[in-house]
Amino acid sequence: MKEIKVLGTGCAKCTTLYDNVKNAVAELGIEAVVEKEQDIMKIMEYNVISVPALVVDGSVLSAGKVLTIEDVKKLLCK
Repeated sequence: MKEIKVLGTGCAKCTTLYDNVKNAVAELGIEAVVEKEQDIMKIMEYNVISVPALVVDGSVLSAGKVLTIEDVKKLLCK
C-alpha cells in the first residue's frame, strides 16, 4: 500500500492536486492512503521550496505545480 501526501497550505492549487491524486488512485485501482498535509512545520521537513508538492512513500516526486490526473498516474506507475 502506498502512502501519498499532498503538501500545501490549503490553497486552490493544493486542493486541485489533492483531488487529481484521489482520482488517479481510483482510476488505477491501487491501494493507497492519500492525505493532505497543511502543517507548515511538517511541510518544511520535506525541504520543498514551493507547494503544492506530491510525496509518495516519503519521496518528493513533484513540487510547485499542479499535476494533471494523467501526470499523477504516470508517477504512481513508475
